[in-house]
Amino acid sequence: AARSVGGCPIYVSDKPGNHNFELLKKLVLPDGSVLRAQLPGRPTRDCLFVDPARDGISLLKIWNVNKCTGVVGIFNCQGAGWCKVAKTTRIHDESPSTLTGSVQATDVDALAQAAGVDWNGETVVYAHRSGEVIQLPKGVSLPVTLKVLEYELFHFCPLKKITANISFAPIGLLDMFNTGGAVENLVVHLASDTKPELSTSLSGNQSPTATIALKVRGCGRFGAYSSQHPLKCKVGGAKIDFEYEPATGLLSFTVPVPEEEAYRWEVEIQV
Repeated sequence: AARSVGGCPIYVSDKPGNHNFELLKKLVLPDGSVLRAQLPGRPTRDCLFVDPARDGISLLKIWNVNKCTGVVGIFNCQGAGWCKVAKTTRIHDESPSTLTGSVQATDVDALAQAAGVDWNGETVVYAHRSGEVIQLPKGVSLPVTLKVLEYELFHFCPLKKITANISFAPIGLLDMFNTGGAVENLVVHLASDTKPELSTSLSGNQSPTATIALKVRGCGRFGAYSSQHPLKCKVGGAKIDFEYEPATGLLSFTVPVPEEEAYRWEVEIQV
């Protein structure tokens, strides 16, 4: 999980025959490439001058950005740290306590650059381990509670106000550690509603439709937030089945395994 937000190359040092392939599939795509974040992973401002290994109260928080989203990895590392004298890891607390902290969109310093000029500060947050999807207003933080050696990855997806009734945020490949690394581009096309009766039956009111065009890398469960029920979804020009959860706004569908290496899928979502 830490390597996925580090923005660094990933090396596997497992002995032959001892690989955990279910774990590696969260890091590496079938073509052998990695959903690598854009920058070197860096500590958030609120943990720059604390000791997340020894002070007994602080969580380690590392932020990074992808092309359209941001990510914060949070880790409870208390109980042991590197000893500069003995040149080894030294355990100084055999039973570190559970810690509580918080996370917010401003923890990702460069998120505004990924979001674009029209962003108002609202985000949709996807928590990797819990699978929660939460719409977060500007300036609001989420509480985080972790036992020792536990972690969580929070993906901050800038919420785009497409029309008065439509909001959208790409999330990415839900089963990958760096979920948002799968989204490489987003373009919105507005159009008049040619089927007002369909729009009315799904969203409760008559409104213009929009087509969100995405470039997506990889395969597996893809997720996005939509404020209203989508009309249709296409992957590679083919119409596909999708699931939508009205309570959370989570839209999800399966992106197939590409036949070419480093292939980018053309995804269209009409809302």
